[in-house]
Amino acid sequence: MSRWKELPAELDPRVRQLLVRLRRLKDHSGLSVRQLAARTGYSARSWERYLGGRSLPPAEAVEALARIGGDDPTRLLTLHEVAAEAWEHGKGRGRTAVPAAGPPAPEPEPEPERHPAGEIRLSVRTLRIALAAGAVALVLAVSTAVLVTSWLTGRSGADDRTARTAPLAASAPASTPSYSCRLRQVDGAWYAGNSRTLDATVGYGQSGPDVVEVQCLLRRAGVSPGGIDGMFGPLTRGAVVRFQKRAGLIGDGIVGPRTWKALRG
Repeated sequence: MSRWKELPAELDPRVRQLLVRLRRLKDHSGLSVRQLAARTGYSARSWERYLGGRSLPPAEAVEALARIGGDDPTRLLTLHEVAAEAWEHGKGRGRTAVPAAGPPAPEPEPEPERHPAGEIRLSVRTLRIALAAGAVALVLAVSTAVLVTSWLTGRSGADDRTARTAPLAASAPASTPSYSCRLRQVDGAWYAGNSRTLDATVGYGQSGPDVVEVQCLLRRAGVSPGGIDGMFGPLTRGAVVRFQKRAGLIGDGIVGPRTWKALRG
C-alpha cells in the first residue's frame, strides 16, 4: 500500500473526501502511478497532481479509476460533482480570512496531460466514426440515384427492381459469429477449445477467442458471464470480479496470469 503524503490542510472537506476515496481505489488496484497512467490515458504527472490535491481530476479520470478499482462510477462521479463546485468557488481551499489588499489572483489550473496511448485510441475511434458516416452517406446517395432514375425512366418491372437492389443487399453486414465451449482437461488444466493462453491480459471492451475462453471457464466454475458471445462487457466483467474474490484474488475485473491459473485449475 502506498504511503501517501498529507493532503493540504486548506482543502475543502468535499474535495478531501473525493481524494481520499481515489487514493483508496489506487491502493486497492495494486497499480503504480505509471501503470495507472497506461490504463487511464492520463499521464503519471497528472495523477500525482490529482492524488496530491494540487489540481482537481476531470470526471473522465475519476470514472476510469473507479472502473479499475471495482467501485461504482456513479457514486464517485456524484462526489466529483460536489467537489468540483467547491473547487470552482475556492480552488479546492477551505474558507480563510481575506487580507485587506484583496484576494490574490487565482492561479490557472494546468491542463491535464493526456497519455499518448489515449490520444491514439481517440484518433482510431474518430477515424472509425468518420468511415462509418462516409459509408452511410454513400449508400444514401446510391439509393437516391436509383430512385430518381427509376422515376424518370418509368421502369417498374420486377426484374429491373431486383437488379437495382441486388448491390445494396450484397452489402448487408455478416452475421455475428457463434461460439461454443468444448471443455476438456489436459494435464490437470481445463481448456474450452477457443484459446490456450495462460498469461494474456483480457479486460473490459475486448473481444475475440480469449474472451470466449474466459466466458466458458467462468461458466464451468459456476459463475455466469451472461452469453458466450466473445464480448467482454459489463456482465462478463462482473462475473470475473465475483470469481476473483471467490478465488482470493484482487477483484479488478481484469484477467491476467493469476486469474487464468485459477480459471484453468
